[in-house]
Amino acid sequence: MSKRNAILTAAIRLSSPNGFKESQSYSKSNISKNLNFEMPSKVLLVDDEKEFVQTLSERLQMRDMGTAVVYGGKSALELIGNDTPEIMIIDLRMPVIDGIELLKQVKQTQPEIEIIVLTGHGSEQDKKTCMDLGAFAYMQKPVDINLLSDSLKKAYMKIKAVD
Repeated sequence: MSKRNAILTAAIRLSSPNGFKESQSYSKSNISKNLNFEMPSKVLLVDDEKEFVQTLSERLQMRDMGTAVVYGGKSALELIGNDTPEIMIIDLRMPVIDGIELLKQVKQTQPEIEIIVLTGHGSEQDKKTCMDLGAFAYMQKPVDINLLSDSLKKAYMKIKAVD
């Protein structure tokens, strides 16, 4: 995997006391670009690794996807109650509400949301559990950004096929 395609966890400093802030609305890098109807406009990223998730958000925005960022399962549940994403990318290991519990709750209340599990600490049993609970895909960190983008595109096409 080339450095260009790997998601780097370089620190991205935003305005807040600790250098990061949750993004509770979906943003794109450049609204004046032509709309890309093959890519989702509402991707919710849920991960307690702030540097990683901010970097991932920027990388997806450069690929014309709208992203919002939250740093835990509880924040994710609060946000999707107000503004439903098309797709979620969630980590497994998070405090309070972990990824498996988040996946269960989202699929019980809003099964139309496609969920990609992206973890650095998962096992084959975790993968089986997530897929059985309705995850669209299960991927390991570090992830090739092109493979993740392809998975997001496929999840979005699945959603559009149902509409």
